[in-house]
Amino acid sequence: MTKRFCTINGETLMDQPLKPIRFAVDGLFSNGLQLLAGAPKSGKSWLALWLAVTVAKGEDVWGNQVQQGTTLYLCFEDSRLRIQNRLFDITEDAPPNVHFCEESCRLAEGLEERIEQFVLEHLDTVLIIIDTLQMVRRPAMDNSYANDYTDLTALKRIADKNEIAILLIHHLRKQKDDDPFNRISGTTGLSGAVDASFTLVEKHRGSGKATLFCIGRDIEYRELELQRNENNVWELVADSRESPELFLPDIVVLVSDFMKDKTEYSGTPGELAELISRKEKRISDRMVSRLLLQHTEELIDCGIRFEVRRSNGKRMIHLHKISDRADSDDRADKQDTDPL
Repeated sequence: MTKRFCTINGETLMDQPLKPIRFAVDGLFSNGLQLLAGAPKSGKSWLALWLAVTVAKGEDVWGNQVQQGTTLYLCFEDSRLRIQNRLFDITEDAPPNVHFCEESCRLAEGLEERIEQFVLEHLDTVLIIIDTLQMVRRPAMDNSYANDYTDLTALKRIADKNEIAILLIHHLRKQKDDDPFNRISGTTGLSGAVDASFTLVEKHRGSGKATLFCIGRDIEYRELELQRNENNVWELVADSRESPELFLPDIVVLVSDFMKDKTEYSGTPGELAELISRKEKRISDRMVSRLLLQHTEELIDCGIRFEVRRSNGKRMIHLHKISDRADSDDRADKQDTDPL
């Protein structure tokens, strides 16, 4: 049998609604593999612990919404007593859906299987933190690019398969560099294998002030100025992102408001962008198409169907209100197919 690539052409791909990227923390930590690096004793483990607790509670992280669910903190460099003491610092009450494990386990020696089993037993898992990467790496003769990449891709496969975020805590080199991401210890195989990298750089040792540099495939570059309070929680002081990207609530609200007095609408992406854009920031044609394609289900929940059609070679966006009858039929169909 002749083997062929399974391909999709560009026109079909740009017209096809796809499942949107999910975030454990909107705009920062997406599903996939993430790397958080910082100097020793810089507060990165405090930050990791706070993230695990905050996401489990469903509370905002520096003003960014989270996907609430079960979290797991593999604190392989800490004792149970130290984690307990830190919990009393950062929270009044830790929720039951944040879990901790100080029992160290390496890649290719059972770590992957244990993560998979935990997710199987906690189907609402959204975030797993491994502190630190070095504690779970396979023993190797050298830290080559190939070894770095291989170790991380094993974890990335688990994150992608289970649609969860895995955050690796790692170290920075002592050498200074104008690019904070060049200070991540190891080869470029580490940054190449992860979906996003974060570096926590203190202003100076023990200052309690730091910058979190953020870069990734699914997030925009950001610099967050942070300050550690008396409870060792990193609080946001400033965010370099002056004009936030248009996220789900905005596009749904904008389109819903636009369709309030209409039953249907057809136009090019550029025409729709012009009609729904805010005065302070125009939405690009490509941004409108992308957000609509990625959030088709959410629009349906708001009573609006979205389709892409072709007319004289042009992409046309068609919006129409879902009638009460059609909406009722949709709900009835869903109930008929839902298991008892």
